Amino acid sequence: MKKLITAAVAASALVVLTACGSATNGSSSGGGGGTTATKFLGCMVTDTGGIDDKSFNASSWQGMQEAAQANSKISVKYLSSTSTANYAPNISAFLGQKCGIIVTVGFLMADATQTAAKANATAKFAIVDYPKFPQTNIDSLVFNTVQDGFLGGYLAAGMSKTGKVATFGGQKLPTVTIYMDGFADGVAYYNTQHHKSVTVLGWNEQTQAGEFTNSFTNLTLGQTITQQFIQEGADVIFPVAGGVGLGAAKAVQDYDNAQGSQKVNMMWVDTDGCVSAAQYCKYFITSVEKGIQSAVKTAVQQAADGTFKGGAYVGTLANGGVALAPYHDFASQIPASLQSEINTVKQDIINGTITPVTKSPV
Repeated sequence: MKKLITAAVAASALVVLTACGSATNGSSSGGGGGTTATKFLGCMVTDTGGIDDKSFNASSWQGMQEAAQANSKISVKYLSSTSTANYAPNISAFLGQKCGIIVTVGFLMADATQTAAKANATAKFAIVDYPKFPQTNIDSLVFNTVQDGFLGGYLAAGMSKTGKVATFGGQKLPTVTIYMDGFADGVAYYNTQHHKSVTVLGWNEQTQAGEFTNSFTNLTLGQTITQQFIQEGADVIFPVAGGVGLGAAKAVQDYDNAQGSQKVNMMWVDTDGCVSAAQYCKYFITSVEKGIQSAVKTAVQQAADGTFKGGAYVGTLANGGVALAPYHDFASQIPASLQSEINTVKQDIINGTITPVTKSPV
């Protein structure tokens, strides 16, 4: 119906210093050795959400660190971008340091990444959440999150008591709206299967119009939008906004405290929220995840061992690149029949029996 061009360990030492204006640099070495003893340098440039966004930047850095831990010859470091103006200078700084691979994080970094890759044909790059480039020195790490978004929507519809669920995005990017499309598809499929009419607030899949904070860092906006959804009757909220989702969680928590009983819940995005935002775990029915951590780790390892080929990796339900996180506190609250349905729907998506409206990112 539409085409989306998208697709998004503890280190032995951590050094923080100033670079590229307000950007920061952190480094860690693998295998417990110092960075001077390593032979391969993996470098990462964050998007504006920062290294501790509880989402795709944090997951990417975790993957970098895991690559370093797995191979004592690998050292990794990062530069944080506080604005889009930092992208190109940060990449340039790493080119000057002769990084063996430069990993850029986020759809918005595509132009800066491609420009650098064209000008430096022998350098190796990987980008999280952007589809395949013609340059063979870029490895695109993308995720078909319409699939696990579909599962999240189906589960949300099955858990809703009010018949209203909601979603909102950080910015209107294909990597964001593909989640929202999948969520809406899943709700629609649940309605068909159960002859229900659960409504999705915050997103119209047909018109591609909905609620956005236009930020991945403004928690107050996430809180305000969620409060609005709750007032409108939504009892399951799915923010696709990185760290802004913490604002949504605060709104849910505040409502819970005011009511004296938990009547509104939510789902986290990108990572397992019960790990990355554990203080709000009691409100997370599940998390709609993508395997950024594993994909980044693999890209760094391939560059280090000489098997880097560029192209595109697509995470799917079939290869484990996208998934629903464990239910944690909700494991006993989700009816066994609904859990069984989710497992069936997952398998039907894998084998093609169910085809979500929104297509794969590549």
